[in-house]
Amino acid sequence: MAAKSTESRDGVPLTNLDQELFDGAGATKRDLVDYLDAVRERILPVLRDRPLSVMRVRPGQPAFMQKNTPKYTPDWIRTLDLWAEASRRNISYALCDDRRTLIWFANQRAVEYHVTLFQAASMPHPTHLVLDLDPPESELPAGFRAAVDAAKLVNQALADLGLRGALKTSGAKGVHVIVPVTTTTNPDDAAAATRAIAARAARLDPAIATTAYIKTDRENKVFVDSTRAHGATVIAAYSPRLRPGTPVSFPVAWADADDVHPNDFTLKNAAALLGDRDPWAEALPEPQELPADLVAEGHEIPVARVAAMHEGKRRKRAAERAAAEND
Repeated sequence: MAAKSTESRDGVPLTNLDQELFDGAGATKRDLVDYLDAVRERILPVLRDRPLSVMRVRPGQPAFMQKNTPKYTPDWIRTLDLWAEASRRNISYALCDDRRTLIWFANQRAVEYHVTLFQAASMPHPTHLVLDLDPPESELPAGFRAAVDAAKLVNQALADLGLRGALKTSGAKGVHVIVPVTTTTNPDDAAAATRAIAARAARLDPAIATTAYIKTDRENKVFVDSTRAHGATVIAAYSPRLRPGTPVSFPVAWADADDVHPNDFTLKNAAALLGDRDPWAEALPEPQELPADLVAEGHEIPVARVAAMHEGKRRKRAAERAAAEND
């Protein structure tokens, strides 16, 4: 039997508000609703008009990713149908455009908010590039410090190109550099430019960063992940994460990058840290044109996943030959 609702917000009935959000969250469902409502003027511009995927959690069950809107989704929530090549079907994505939709998702225990790189109004043209700095398997804060160092390499590579990016924590163990681009940018060119920026950053200090997609080839370095392109998603700025303590993906000024830790920003303190400011909106540069030579350079770099797939097959064949020769 569904729990009786005793509260509502913006016309959305709220239930089970005093239950723990998830094991290890250190927060209740009420905390989630209150936080998202408190930061709505900051997070809604990041979510608006973008197909939304959320990570939800139900009591006693594993967390799960929800892309397709469930049948009980209110008819006042705007949706967009997109073809999913992997599952060979249309998926009805929600567009979180307003407070009421955000509150509804919070009441559904949607903790994480992942958005596409494009908006519905201009798809499939991306509005930004994403460089994901993924540290090696080391304990915090050492891994995070390494990710920040690699992000600085990305920042330098951008500066050398006359481009600018904004920095935020991922809310997990790494950081993201977001580079706004004009909404007429060709998706293939955006993907190519992202690969070229990653390669340039790794060349600035190969002891810190690598673009090696295969983990065993990374040699304990930070992976400059350039694969967020086309239909990929990224965790939204200000979104909570399903991790112990419920950290939040939070904007970081480049000047402050050496002084932060990912656990500095949580569901419990992030709204208060913001005060009346929107540091993400302040940090994001205006949309930028990608240099033609950068795009051309990127088109010469193989797509990481495809290259890794071919390399994996090559290594498997080599291992099979070696085993046959030793028989």
